[in-house]
Amino acid sequence: MKQRTLLREVSIKGNALHTGDAVHMTFKPAPVNHGIVFKRTDLHGHPEIKPRVDLVTDLVRATTIQQGHAKIHTVEHVLSALSGCGVDNLLIEMDAGEPPIMDGSAREFVKLIQQGEPVEQDAEREYFSLTDTVSVSRGNSSIIALPYDGLKITCTSADDRGIHTQHLSLTIDPDVYVTQVAASRTFTVYEDIEELIKLGKIKGGSLDCAVVIKGDKIISKEPLRFADEFVRHKILDIIGDIVLLGIPLKAHIVATRPGHALNAELTKQLLERYEAWKKGGKKPAKPATPKAEVTTETTLDIRRVLDTVPHRYPFVMIDRVVEITPETLTAIKNVTINEPYFQGHYPGNPVMPGVLQIEAMAQAAGILLLRRTNTENKTALFMSCNNVKWRKPVRPGDQISIQVKMTKLRGTIACAEGECTVGGQVVSSGELMFALVDNSQLD
Repeated sequence: MKQRTLLREVSIKGNALHTGDAVHMTFKPAPVNHGIVFKRTDLHGHPEIKPRVDLVTDLVRATTIQQGHAKIHTVEHVLSALSGCGVDNLLIEMDAGEPPIMDGSAREFVKLIQQGEPVEQDAEREYFSLTDTVSVSRGNSSIIALPYDGLKITCTSADDRGIHTQHLSLTIDPDVYVTQVAASRTFTVYEDIEELIKLGKIKGGSLDCAVVIKGDKIISKEPLRFADEFVRHKILDIIGDIVLLGIPLKAHIVATRPGHALNAELTKQLLERYEAWKKGGKKPAKPATPKAEVTTETTLDIRRVLDTVPHRYPFVMIDRVVEITPETLTAIKNVTINEPYFQGHYPGNPVMPGVLQIEAMAQAAGILLLRRTNTENKTALFMSCNNVKWRKPVRPGDQISIQVKMTKLRGTIACAEGECTVGGQVVSSGELMFALVDNSQLD
């Protein structure tokens, strides 16, 4: 297949999503092997940036690249449109640091590309054909790239409450992209808006350029363009983010609850494979910590428990997680005479301290919380407990079944109800509160 550029120069104007700046963006034809290049005409020297994953500096609700003093925010929608339409070589001139958000989809950029009329050039397009599996997993999100002769994306999208779960698999080519992907708009959960504003984001955000999810309601200026518009937009973002590999990819990407950070991590690993392939050898894979795909797990053995919680001997109060649902978790703790606290609690009459039963509930709830949010560099801290009751003593030889249910999750604060039972009888219960904090705050 031949490389492609545009026949003529085309332009578009609008306001950016995160900076809120007005921007004039122009697509200009470029020669073969030029690639996609951004040019900041508003900066001294008119610096150019070729988007690559090693230039990524910010991945909070967008993909931002930076080289020297030149920065481009939210590149994913433009790159997605160019890749989806099969455009290889283009100079993108901008008089601000972020492309216009338009309606929150890639539809207007596709129209602009069609207006510029894609044309073939006198050089063959090169591809990177993946030959082995690459995977990334973070918390309750995962993304895997598998060998495939083409580009296929299978994606599952879901919010933290599991209300708007959507699944779709598409083999991507220009026709499929234009008709099935490009028009899908960006979306956010209503409760996240305040935090994004505090982070200095979405200064240009409105219902003109995004769909807002509030509980089981959809807030939008127009009806959903697809019944599964959210998962289609996730696919749109994946296509844009993997452009940062620097070469068209042939692979089947399987993603569950993906985001820009996860997409970028996958692209980094793909870049390692590509660079090793260019050198004519296969780079040895780094030994990975045993880790199953979180999104497919309904149980956790002790190794996966230790992957998830920061606790270690003698304070690990969970031996196994036996069942996980979006809202609940059931774990077990085997109480043996070897527990160190039995030496003093009490000699001759060993009884498990009630506060450690609460700690077991807290650890179980913490695992559930970490699986429902972005857990990168995060720890769930136990803040408070209310309405705690101890009903029966727990002794060596007992197996505690710990059931927790998430009752509230807003921002970084979560509440849960917990109950410990032995042989079907309740031995303790309580209401728990947590905060999800960055590990840097704990240093």
